[in-house]
Amino acid sequence: MSENLYDLLAAGFPADRGKSCFLLSDGAEISYGDLEGAAGRVAAGLLAMGVEPGDRVAMQVEKSPQAVMIYLGVLKAGAIFLPLNPAYTPSEVDYFRRDAEPKVFIDDAPGFVAGAAGFEPMAASVPRTAADIASIIYTSGTTGRSKGAMLSHGALAANALALHAAWEFSPSDVLLHALPIFHVHGLFVAMHCAFLSGCPMVWLPKFADAEVLDGLARSTVMMGVPTFYTRLLENPGFTRERAAHMRLFICGSAPLLPSTFAEFEARTGLRILERYGMSEAVIITSNPVHGDRLAGSVGYPLPGVELRIGGGEKTGVIEIRGPSVFSAYWRMPEKTAEEFTADGFFITGDVGREDADGRVWISGRAKDLIISGGYNVYPKEVELVLDEMAGVTESAVIGVPHPDFGEAVVAVVIGQGDEAAMIAAARRQLAAYKAPKRILFVDELPRNAMGKVQKNVLRDRYAGVF
Repeated sequence: MSENLYDLLAAGFPADRGKSCFLLSDGAEISYGDLEGAAGRVAAGLLAMGVEPGDRVAMQVEKSPQAVMIYLGVLKAGAIFLPLNPAYTPSEVDYFRRDAEPKVFIDDAPGFVAGAAGFEPMAASVPRTAADIASIIYTSGTTGRSKGAMLSHGALAANALALHAAWEFSPSDVLLHALPIFHVHGLFVAMHCAFLSGCPMVWLPKFADAEVLDGLARSTVMMGVPTFYTRLLENPGFTRERAAHMRLFICGSAPLLPSTFAEFEARTGLRILERYGMSEAVIITSNPVHGDRLAGSVGYPLPGVELRIGGGEKTGVIEIRGPSVFSAYWRMPEKTAEEFTADGFFITGDVGREDADGRVWISGRAKDLIISGGYNVYPKEVELVLDEMAGVTESAVIGVPHPDFGEAVVAVVIGQGDEAAMIAAARRQLAAYKAPKRILFVDELPRNAMGKVQKNVLRDRYAGVF
């Protein structure tokens, strides 16, 4: 029996395939039958192009229903789906193309789906085992080299089933989907829950206050990053009445400030459900649908997830083992070996603790990861760009508190230059969310006895920049 993830997701589609899957902002609707048929034609088209099981299919496109059709078609064809952020620059994309060597690269989703229209939809998916790789998600590396986390059909299936149950999704739900679909939050976490319950999605190209406020009246569940919730709270149109139709607001991809949690509850009478995840394991912990959700806590490990604090300390680096953990980093056996313990636990790099009740609290990150607006930014990648600029002797990139993005990228630079021009230059080489929002010039950087830059000192010093 095939364990292709596509078969699990399609089994959740409504029996009446005429029911809506996508509710678009212009009032149009796309049915589950339309989705299924297009995915089958895309799969047939990929096979006609010579795509074989295990080949990579890369896609760098704007969010659209056609992009989802391609995702499901790639799964059905037994290939490996490789989503790329449309904000990546050509030089960044060149690295992914060299590293992953995709058999097909798609940069026009509507055009690709239209081109497959002449094919007869493939009836049965290409058989896959649970251990076969379904998707590669690239995560930035601290050395500046991105790592491709390989997620298997079984890993994604296990996480989807766990979340579908934990968050009590049903066919009567309507998911407000305003997330991007090039990373695990919007692509796997949100859509898989909708597919498994056969429910419709209010489909928004991006987060926009007016469209989200309108969509809430038609929805029951929303998933977002902290920035979504701070922007809603800044809008006087977001009232208790506007949220009355909702049963669940879910937040992740970055820490939610306790003040946002409290203000949201005061405004709506509802508590945001925080969860904790990462590209290498999708979702790891979640607060409960029923029971207390505490500000600052990311809840309990999902069923099947083993979580421990490394070193046996009360607070330390979180280590996990379970069915949804990634298989390995693509073509990086040494890096893979470094990230796992001898007994098979993945070392997340996040620092936290478990309280007496088993709740998990994240207190920081062992690695220099910055999470800005829900997107991961590794300082080294930004520093490599800045250090090549004229007038820069050395740079240190940090994340500091920002009222909208949670954290903002700030560069502290030894040297001199025009701040606006340097930021603009960085944006030509980096995705916009990675580029510094401020560049601050100093004569020297604080260092420890070993000469290492003390970024904690810099974070404290510039915490009030925004």
